[in-house]
Amino acid sequence: MKFSRSLVAMSAGLALFGLSSCSLGDSSAGDGGADGGSPTSAAQGSGLESFDPCTFFKPDELTSYGVSTQAKDFTQVSFQPGCSWDGERLSVALQKNADDTVESLEKGGSYDEFTRINVAGRDSARMIVAGGTGTGGCITVVPAGGGIVLYQLSGYMRDSVADPCGEIEKIAGQTASRLPA
Repeated sequence: MKFSRSLVAMSAGLALFGLSSCSLGDSSAGDGGADGGSPTSAAQGSGLESFDPCTFFKPDELTSYGVSTQAKDFTQVSFQPGCSWDGERLSVALQKNADDTVESLEKGGSYDEFTRINVAGRDSARMIVAGGTGTGGCITVVPAGGGIVLYQLSGYMRDSVADPCGEIEKIAGQTASRLPA
């Protein structure tokens, strides 16, 4: 029962984050190419245009995180495409968003936690969506290519990952230098 409550709470929180981002992003945001439509003007001018979150991690990195090397689509809103990788006790997801910045998220969202941090020399943020505290998940937001990249960790049970924010920040710290400038 604890598994399903934690997973449902984190999934709901991530979906709410995606929906709250709708009000933050470019109001003319199209499909961003997620479903074959034409990318938004922000995405076209962004260094994120050719960045593929689904092929970003190396197979040995994924196995070291305890997740599969098989990517699954994790596009909850069209302007924030990404993928996730599942393991026995957690999943890791990576998404890109050419419309938002760390600053726009900080000003426009409702969070249990939004803390500025430094990841690989970039002014980033630790974020727990509203209602997400204690559910085993955390998001690290890193500026990249004129937008942001979201690293997300979701533990399948509250206690399956002792420090979800610390774990996802470690992953971001090890890989963010490869993100578009």
